[in-house]
Amino acid sequence: MSIQPRKMSCGNTIDDDSTFNILVATDIHLGYMEKDAVRGNDSFVTFDEILRLAQEHEVDFLLLGGDLFHDNKPSRRALHTCLELFRKYCMGDRPIQFEVLSDQSVNFSFSKFPWVNYQDGNLNISIPVFSVHGNHDDPTGADALCALDILSCAGLVNHFGRSTSVEKIDISPVLLQKGRTKVALYGLGSIPDERLYRMFVNKQVTMLRPKEEEDSWFNMFVIHQNRSKHGATNYIPEQFLDDFLDLVIWGHEHECKIAPERNEQQLFYVSQPGSSVVTSLSPGEAVKKHVGLLRINGKKMNMQKIPLETVRQFFIDDLVLTDHPDLFNADNPKATQAIEAFCMEKIESMLEIAERDRLGNTRQPEKPLIRLRVDYSGGFEPFNALRFSQKFVDRVANPKDIIHFFRHKEQKFKKGEEEINFGKLLTRPVSESSTLRVEDLVKQYFQTAEKNVQLSLLTERGMGEAVQEFVDKEEKDAIEELVKFQLEKTQRFLKDRHIDAEEEKIDEEVRKFRESRKTNTNEEDEEVREAINRARAHRSQEDGSGSIISDDDMMDMGKQDENADDSDDNNLSISNRGGARGRGRGRARGSRGQTTTTRGTSRRGRGTTNSELSASARSNKGPVAAPTKTIMDAFKASRQPSSRSIPARNYSEDIIDDGSDVEEVSFSNPPKVDSRTSSTSSSYSRRGSQSQTSRGVMFDDDNEEEFDPFKSTVASSRRNRR
Repeated sequence: MSIQPRKMSCGNTIDDDSTFNILVATDIHLGYMEKDAVRGNDSFVTFDEILRLAQEHEVDFLLLGGDLFHDNKPSRRALHTCLELFRKYCMGDRPIQFEVLSDQSVNFSFSKFPWVNYQDGNLNISIPVFSVHGNHDDPTGADALCALDILSCAGLVNHFGRSTSVEKIDISPVLLQKGRTKVALYGLGSIPDERLYRMFVNKQVTMLRPKEEEDSWFNMFVIHQNRSKHGATNYIPEQFLDDFLDLVIWGHEHECKIAPERNEQQLFYVSQPGSSVVTSLSPGEAVKKHVGLLRINGKKMNMQKIPLETVRQFFIDDLVLTDHPDLFNADNPKATQAIEAFCMEKIESMLEIAERDRLGNTRQPEKPLIRLRVDYSGGFEPFNALRFSQKFVDRVANPKDIIHFFRHKEQKFKKGEEEINFGKLLTRPVSESSTLRVEDLVKQYFQTAEKNVQLSLLTERGMGEAVQEFVDKEEKDAIEELVKFQLEKTQRFLKDRHIDAEEEKIDEEVRKFRESRKTNTNEEDEEVREAINRARAHRSQEDGSGSIISDDDMMDMGKQDENADDSDDNNLSISNRGGARGRGRGRARGSRGQTTTTRGTSRRGRGTTNSELSASARSNKGPVAAPTKTIMDAFKASRQPSSRSIPARNYSEDIIDDGSDVEEVSFSNPPKVDSRTSSTSSSYSRRGSQSQTSRGVMFDDDNEEEFDPFKSTVASSRRNRR
């Protein structure tokens, strides 16, 4: 098949046979607010537009930078719509014009089908999709699976950049070649920022490079982490990344900065595509949304900005009442009515702007998003925002939160203290001042709590991560399993040291043991991970038994359990609903001395018997709670003979990881490539920062929709740097 070479806007021709055409997008958040009557389809409509753009521009592949789904466990509607759109746009007879040179069993080692989907003889792929996972759709559960793994198993997405190790990360690139152009595609799925920050500092992150002609590769890295600084270590500085990279695609940040920005220290470029749907009413989301058409030829590149036309309009404005002393006076009894009337005018003007901008674009949703932030510091009183919003119910998509009232807290200064510059605080990015994380709140609580409620065994960091798993990933047993794990480990520590059963000595040893664990962050990460794995395994067992036993059966079993004797049987016997129901309390995790629990049954820990339950608790038909154990009680219990003959149990602390220009070019229709691995690039070198070579340079292009900062090569600047 013969085709004419594409022409750039400046009139130059490029060698299509050696030019990669890649559509780049990040943070699509499928399923965001899908139950909202107005905004429920926004993410699906825009994703349809993105895939349609990929098909119209005949791209070689689609590159996604994480957070394809908004929820870690997407709904059936979100998953079904995603599968429907991928099948509609990404399957077909159009031949694939590039090949994979790297060892695909390494690139896709977590997949049951470790090869790119277009090389599967059972599939007909026209647009391959490469994606890393984000923090919203990261792997979780007992098998550490994520929604992308479902799409990968279905042959619709190539999920790469996954790592589960907390000790060392080796990033192996997917090596691609089209004609004379060779691209090394690196990827790293979302990892907790503080952990990844520490691993970079400790030089535990290595980017592998091909040994053969390593300077001829265009090196591109896809990452999904905080780029802006949210805390001392809660982000990834660009300086951490290796300087042999040419382009970094940065996901997670929602503000669209898709035009490549040059890092003068590392001499690579960073492109931040941003999100395709508004998920927060903040200034960064109000920037016009784009996707990028990235073209790579040799070591040159060009990023063309493509505006998204189906994104819902979003306008945001700020009103500081103290900036208008001629209009508002806090002592005026009618000041609140004046403020409300002024806010009404501001919103009406924003709606007029939205109406003008929407003219001619029938694909854009009708109702815009409007947000007016009112700072009522200085003695002013807010008006009724709910009653105010009722006037715009039929005109805006977010009537409930049009108005946002806030005021700055007044700081009290001691004599001699340096005053705080509030101007700097006001100009600080919203992302730095309004982002709160669960683990930070937990740490702050325990650091400021009274002595009698402070942690004496667990660390604030470990508890914070367990609470985050409970909140974000719905791991209901995360906190409980962490407490059990730390209790068991502390008991073993005291036994090994043969501490006398004196409370003062035990408290002192526990305190020293806790402090030693706080300084050993790697060991603490392993402890938290082991506890989370326990919680996931526990939940999987409950989910598995739930498919056999109904809720009513569980309740009835719990009631009969109150009068039943202890049993160590592993068999579960259930009779028909009309007859007597047998009780089975198997020890699925007997190696740890714990019993699985059901509703209405009591939890029995190590060394506890039915005699510990009070008679009043037995007479109650509700759940029976196990007695509370302190550190001292647990230690004493471990030194006393057990009321039952229980063999000694060993506890494992090991982590088990299941993450030249031409006038004409002609293409022949090549058959599907059968080979799934190649020996030409199976070896990598482990060097980090390499010698500086010529970087990616943009094609000449005068299109106003394209970003073209690379009119000249960068090789000279690198030589000067030397």
